[in-house]
Amino acid sequence: MRHRIGFNRLDRRAGQRKAMLKNAQTSLFIHERIKTTKAKALEIRKGVEKIITRAKEDTVHNRRIVAKVITDKAALAKIFTEIAPRYKGRPGGYTRILRLGQRQGDAAEIVILEFVESEAIEEKKQQKRKRREQKAEKARLEEERIAKEQKEAEAEEEAKKTEKVKETKSKESAVEEEVESQRVEKSAEKEDKSSEEE
Repeated sequence: MRHRIGFNRLDRRAGQRKAMLKNAQTSLFIHERIKTTKAKALEIRKGVEKIITRAKEDTVHNRRIVAKVITDKAALAKIFTEIAPRYKGRPGGYTRILRLGQRQGDAAEIVILEFVESEAIEEKKQQKRKRREQKAEKARLEEERIAKEQKEAEAEEEAKKTEKVKETKSKESAVEEEVESQRVEKSAEKEDKSSEEE
């Protein structure tokens, strides 16, 4: 019976399928995170998990077996020196799949396939968090600057208003003084006339 030996052919010929999976696995080992469809991610994960389990024991034999699939020398070195030692105490389950939704056009389900406990991913998250904090700090400083400018503008406007009020008051007082002086002069003239008539 053929139980549990089937696999997804991904609508490709054997050569094309193997080449695609090999390239995707190499990319995953180099970048520790790739974006692909769910169907491809499930097939990629099968090979990746087996490679890491074998790479936990760094021997010439294991290196040659892994080198059949991962031909990139940098990726091969990274598997045995960085990635596999990270999962020494983990019995499988080295990757996770994060769903992103459906792709526009063919509605294929898009996912992110990444390693768990990945230092590179954690570093990227920290960088993203740092950028977000810097952006928030920049926005806060900008708001403070705008508020300060508004306060200064309001204070300047208030100073102009008080100055105008003072000017109008001084003008009114000057006019009142002039009117008062004219009234005093008229009253003095009247008194002079009345004294002359007497």
